[in-house]
Amino acid sequence: MKNDSILGFALLGLLSEQPMSGYDLRKVFTTTAMGSFSDSPGAIYPALARLEASGLAAGTVEKSAGLRKRRVFQVTPQGMAALEAWLIRPVTRDDIIRRIGELMLRFAFMDRIVGEERTIQFLGELAAEIDAYLPSLQQYLDSHASEMPLSSRLALECGIQEYAMRLHWARTSAAAYEERKRNQS
Repeated sequence: MKNDSILGFALLGLLSEQPMSGYDLRKVFTTTAMGSFSDSPGAIYPALARLEASGLAAGTVEKSAGLRKRRVFQVTPQGMAALEAWLIRPVTRDDIIRRIGELMLRFAFMDRIVGEERTIQFLGELAAEIDAYLPSLQQYLDSHASEMPLSSRLALECGIQEYAMRLHWARTSAAAYEERKRNQS
């Protein structure tokens, strides 16, 4: 699968939880925040066809009494391997700047697929990359604020605050995992 197929990975992640029809998947995308990973509800069916053609998902037609046949998809072993490879990719500076939504999507599927240890490692990588990036944003703001239009300065300040919030979230999430591990021991 192409590395840029976030919709494909989102579908594989959902199918790894349980087999679903295209209609079921469309409902998830239209009723949850997952909708941000699909251009339109109509994009899901072609994406499923690509996943099936590449051997990452398999569809079977369910027998039903109605006129409509329901096609249910499930992730294949090859699809699970591709999903796992995507989930364990290291977090990069470029991910922080351009793909923060994709990082959160990866995080959403991690526990069950790659386990708690890799999830904690991911949170540490996320925190480290954000922590390393924030000073450069702040430095840019400090050196250019006086010449920036007010709206530009305020937008940059908002971005800095969002990164600071994500850094706090990553650290407290990692601490929650560590706490759970201590309590299970």
